[in-house]
Amino acid sequence: MPVANASMLEHCGEVLQLELPNCDVRALRAAIDEHLGQTDGLIAQDGFALPKLFVSDMDSTMIGQECIDELADFAGLKDKVSDITERAMQGELDFESALKERVGLLAGLDENAIQRCLDERIKPTLGARDLVQTLKAHGCRTVLVTGGFHHFADPVAAMLGFDQVVGNRLAVADGVLTGELAGPVVDSATKKATLEEELARLGQGARTLTAGDGANDIPMIAASDYGMAYRAKPKAREAANGWIDRGDLTAVLALLDIPAGERVSA
Repeated sequence: MPVANASMLEHCGEVLQLELPNCDVRALRAAIDEHLGQTDGLIAQDGFALPKLFVSDMDSTMIGQECIDELADFAGLKDKVSDITERAMQGELDFESALKERVGLLAGLDENAIQRCLDERIKPTLGARDLVQTLKAHGCRTVLVTGGFHHFADPVAAMLGFDQVVGNRLAVADGVLTGELAGPVVDSATKKATLEEELARLGQGARTLTAGDGANDIPMIAASDYGMAYRAKPKAREAANGWIDRGDLTAVLALLDIPAGERVSA
């Protein structure tokens, strides 16, 4: 493929920007993977602009854990639940069925285990707060949308600075989990719909950024201008036009050419 330009975004920086007319995106990504190993990258067909909307997954993206797996550990069921989670993230299982099966296994667990899990297990991914706060400082609306649960997502969103949260709700009665969900299931279709609804409010000209790691994130990743696959499963990575395999989430800011001096540091 002919290269029209190749230059570093910053002097002695880490980001190389390539301009390739009539680029074969699949061939380019294959060449990068084969010859450069682990990288962070973003491919855009129409140049780059700062996004006005950021919609992100939570588990294994904004936080380093899968909440339901960690919660299941308090019931002695982590291995069984995490196996179902992994298969669902790989796209091997129907998400809704897998979610309801895992939630059902938690029936009878004391609600207090959720707070203990939050306090002891749930930690932000490196660079997550810097990413969210910097995007907001540049006028970007931020939405956390998760197939996980509001019990976890609400405090995580508050900690990182998201403007809005969309997620599932665990049903609780008499201080224990019932093994059911309260309300409709938030799935891949909901994630994509959230992206589209938020974009409609901003106007169709606004650039959109999404981030996720599993099969449930593919529709929203594919529908956005910049779909970032963070340490993602193969199917999600293949569907994205951006990927973070090497660095932390601040790599997204570098790829969008937001200088270090214009970033908000936690």
